[in-house]
This record gives sequence, structure tokens and C-alpha cells, in this order.
Amino acid sequence: MAKPAQGAKYRGSIRDFPDFNPSQDAETLYNAMKGFGSDKEAILELITSRSNRQRQEICQNYKSLYGKDLMADLKSELSGDLARLILGLMMPPAHYDAKQLKKAMEGAGTDEKALIEILATRTNAEIQAINKAYKEDYHKSLEDALSSDTSGHFKRILISLATGNREEGGEDRERAREDAQVAAEILEIADTTSGDKSSLETRFMMILCTRSYPHLRRVFQEFVKMTNYDVEHTIKKEMSGDVRDVFVAIVQSVKNKPLFFADKLYKSMKGAGTDEKTLTRIMVSRSEIDLLNIRREFIEKYDKSLHQAIEGDTSGHFLKALLAICGGED
Repeated sequence: MAKPAQGAKYRGSIRDFPDFNPSQDAETLYNAMKGFGSDKEAILELITSRSNRQRQEICQNYKSLYGKDLMADLKSELSGDLARLILGLMMPPAHYDAKQLKKAMEGAGTDEKALIEILATRTNAEIQAINKAYKEDYHKSLEDALSSDTSGHFKRILISLATGNREEGGEDRERAREDAQVAAEILEIADTTSGDKSSLETRFMMILCTRSYPHLRRVFQEFVKMTNYDVEHTIKKEMSGDVRDVFVAIVQSVKNKPLFFADKLYKSMKGAGTDEKTLTRIMVSRSEIDLLNIRREFIEKYDKSLHQAIEGDTSGHFLKALLAICGGED
């Protein structure tokens, strides 16, 4: 599987629309929603072809031209999966992620998969922006929300990721060897010398949650040299539950983030029934970051394009909007 080179160029499928005219776009949307029934084609075509920055400008123009809230109007005109997708595209990314985290913690059960997918893959800057947005929108800190909704070791890992405090530097070979040794001990491939299992777990968590991506790549290489095992495979074998899932997500994200998301998209459409929430969340949140890279990983691994998978699994306006975000056939 092709690995993205260090500092590989990530590319989204949605970019700034050339010859952008926010007041004209606001007028187009107003006309599409005026009167009885709405022109969904016109709405989805316009919104999926503008960047998030441009959509924010359209919102402001809509308000000043018509004295109305564009989000509220869209909400009343659209429904179901299409509404979730279009309204998601209209939100600033940090506020969108904050909302997805909030939703994952609402109600009776927690959606651990969504919490892991977001917190294990965002950059420091993205995490810090999410914290700010969460506080603004829900008047409580993300850390408090995670504290009251998760528990034990899993809670500590999520809160550690939610601080957005990952190191930004390169690799340090000596330290990478020490880190790999800790990993080997906690995963019981090496003879345990450091004793206490829980203090080892804490050190392992710290390594995965705070070391930089380039450094962790080196740690994983050292781990293989030391043990002849792949760290991801070993975590899957030796750990269980949410703790295993979050560690695996971090490792996969470090190795190849677009591939991590390609796998999640594939799973959301595999078998009977579609997981529309996951499909929507990834398509919206990666559209301007690395969706083209995700598409490439998808076709390489699954031998069919993301475009084909979406076509075979969704329908109607939701399908059209997803294909527009996808940005073409590979």
C-alpha cells in the first residue's frame, strides 16, 4: 500500500469557487427556496461547489439581503440525510466537529466510534479550534463533557487527545527506541522489567497521545525491529474494547490518515444498510482536507472507486450531493 511520504501533499476535493459572488449565490438560494417546494438540485449544486469560507460569506450576504437566517431556511426546506449533509457543509469545520462530538455523547448510549474517529485524527490546531467551538456552542468544556460521558482508561485517553497537545517536531531515534521498548513491554512481547502494568499503560498512552507523527512512525519501525511484530496487529491481539479501538485508530492515522478514512467509508457502505451518519461525517469533514487522497487509497485497496461505492449504496438527492463532494470518478 502506498504510504504518503513525510509531509505528503494532502488535497481536498472542494476548493474555492472561481468568480465567486456571494450576493448572487445568496439570491440563487433564496429563489430556490421561495414559494411552495424547493429546488433541491439548485441548492445542492451551489453549496457543494463552494468552499466553507465562501459558504460563510453567502450566509452573511443572505442575512443582509433578506434579513433571514440561511441555516434556518435550509433546515425548513430539506430533510433527512440530505439536510444533515448540506447543513454540515454550511457549518464552520470546528463547529461541525464540536456538534458531532456532542451528538456522539447525547442520549442513552455513547457513540464511541465517532468520538475516536474525530479525536484520534485531528491536528493540534484543529483540536484547539474544536475546544473553542464546543465551549461557545454548548457552554461547557469538551473535557467536562468527555469526563461525564466516558470512564476509566478510555476516558483518560480521549481527554489526553482532546487537549491538542501533541508534539510537533521530528523523530528522535534514541527516544523512539525507548518508546518502542515501553510498547513492547505493555503489549507483552518483551519481558516485563518495569513492573506495574497500570503505570506502563499510562506511559504507552502518553507515547501514543503526545508524540509527533514523524516520531511515532519511527517508534513503530523500532518496534518491528525489536519484536518482529507490527504494533497495530499486536494492539488488536493484546487489548480489547474501546481502549484497543482508540489505540488502533491513532496508529492507523499515524501510518496513513487517508487510508484510515478510506477504510471507515468502505465500512459505512458495506453489507446491508448504510451507516449514513459516518458516511456524511467523513465526506463533510475531509472534503477540503484530503478527500482526493482518500479516494486514491479507496480504489487501491478495494478495487472500486469511492464514486462507484456511493452510487451503489445511496440514492436520490443525497446520492447527488455525495457525488458532488466526492468530485469525480477515479
